Amino acid sequence: MEYLLHYTWKHRLFPLKELITTDGQPVEVIDPGLRNTHAGPDFFNAKMKIGGTLWVGNVEIHTRASDWYAHGHQGDRAYDNVILHVVEEGTDESPITDTSGRPIPTLRLPIPSRVRDNFQELMRTEEYPRCHDIIPTLPRLTVHSYLSALHTERLTHKAERIEHYRQQHELNWEEAFFITLARNFGFGVNGEAFEEWAQHISLRAVNKHRDDLFQIEAIFFGQAGLLHTSDCTDEYYQRLQREYAYLAHKFEMRPMDMVRWRFLRMRPTNFPHIRLAQLANLYFKGEGLLSRLLEATSVEEVSHMLMAEPSEYWQTHYTFGNASPTRSKQLSRTTKHLLIINTVSPFLYAYGRYMNNEALCQRAVSLLEELKAEDNRIIRIWRECGLKVDNAADSQALIQLKREYCDVKKCLHCRFGYEYLIKKKRINELYI
Repeated sequence: MEYLLHYTWKHRLFPLKELITTDGQPVEVIDPGLRNTHAGPDFFNAKMKIGGTLWVGNVEIHTRASDWYAHGHQGDRAYDNVILHVVEEGTDESPITDTSGRPIPTLRLPIPSRVRDNFQELMRTEEYPRCHDIIPTLPRLTVHSYLSALHTERLTHKAERIEHYRQQHELNWEEAFFITLARNFGFGVNGEAFEEWAQHISLRAVNKHRDDLFQIEAIFFGQAGLLHTSDCTDEYYQRLQREYAYLAHKFEMRPMDMVRWRFLRMRPTNFPHIRLAQLANLYFKGEGLLSRLLEATSVEEVSHMLMAEPSEYWQTHYTFGNASPTRSKQLSRTTKHLLIINTVSPFLYAYGRYMNNEALCQRAVSLLEELKAEDNRIIRIWRECGLKVDNAADSQALIQLKREYCDVKKCLHCRFGYEYLIKKKRINELYI
């Protein structure tokens, strides 16, 4: 478990006194150094006293002392600045040396049993979250600081995706925004299909017909592959089909394959037809939408900009040709809030990072702090563990925690996992 030994060293989860090298020199660790995730020694710029002499340099960690030679470090000049070799087992071999033959002190450092036992317990259990029983014991400041870091991490990941879209489309922010917004109109189930659809949309073509909702719908539904059949006798459908044929020829457009869309076990209001009609309305009346969103300062202001109600036909339809009772299909308050969480706030953050504008980044965070926390299974489970979830910034942090740490068992990289490793034994002792 070399990675666990790395963790033990990084967080100094070992007795700070009575550390002695294999040749009998006392070791005082002043600073364990900075973890190196690239080639070379495991920790840079460590600071310690060895035999009473102050050393500053690198530290290499192995499960077995013989790994130094097995990995060829004795012939690699990158390891000439190593001042200490930390191992868990096997210290009876000959002293290790660098390329010049200089002996390097070796410290045997067994992983504390409580750390090993707690880690193995975390890895064995399939329960989520694995560290649930230490959550009520954590100081509010510890929780708050970690959620803040996780939230920033999630915003950063989303900003990187937005930048990827921008790079794909000649550094165009409007294109990147359109793809981001479209993906989030899929609300998970059809997210990838909406992203693919958005990649098939030419905003140049849409902008030339932005004053005509019918033509925007023709482009949107046609590019989605939803105007391909000749069997539908619905008059509106046939008009759209004819209009799309003209526009597709004019702008050399090719539709996506409609099999990408999912309808199973979905509420009719989430059908792709309704979401596309809402997007069409949003773009029909929302000229300059991106620039206006970048200037918005409150959830109420952004929500007003996201008001979108489909055209009259969709008040009595969920799909083409099948009439239903009249019902408004305007974006709901909850839906608009999800779009703020997943589109507007990340875009503010991405643009703020690009412009080196801290005020925009802070406004992205403020919007999330103004919104209520999302209500989903992930958040409900954490609340049942005793964690207070105040707003959407907190709920986004917990979604990041589950997907990027809990689901892939990266407990050694998690603050809650750290608290579990060092506190679990004490918690158990309280109940014995």
